[in-house]
Amino acid sequence: MIVYVEDKDQKERIAEGILQQLPDWFGLPDSTKRYITESREMPFWAWMEDGQALGFLALKETSPYTAEIYCMGILPEYHRRGIGRRLVTVFQEYARDYGYSFLQVKTVQSGHYQEYDQTNEFYRSMGFLELECLPELWDPWNPCQIYVKAI
Repeated sequence: MIVYVEDKDQKERIAEGILQQLPDWFGLPDSTKRYITESREMPFWAWMEDGQALGFLALKETSPYTAEIYCMGILPEYHRRGIGRRLVTVFQEYARDYGYSFLQVKTVQSGHYQEYDQTNEFYRSMGFLELECLPELWDPWNPCQIYVKAI
């Protein structure tokens, strides 16, 4: 079940608990810590089962017209079970209800890591389209691919 989380400490606990188990995607400690602490201040949804968070998504406003999937994580043993798809659907509905026209997400460009190839395929399957790649935004080993979607 998806719940909207308002408590900042709970957001932090959920994000930290999940991201620490995703080192293939969140293996840079400084970046991961930033995702965890900044998610405290953002609209935040979690997939909960039996009191445990199995996944989450945090929304960042990048302009008055655009909402970004700032950070999303699903526990590895629950990948490919539809949790991410449902979280993105709730995020999209929220963004539409709050007057955003576009969604965006940043990830590592396809062709660099198998895990991120799967991530890119997921976003494309959700209707996101490649906007541009910023090869130096993060670092040369992690070229930033920006995807967008009109809503």
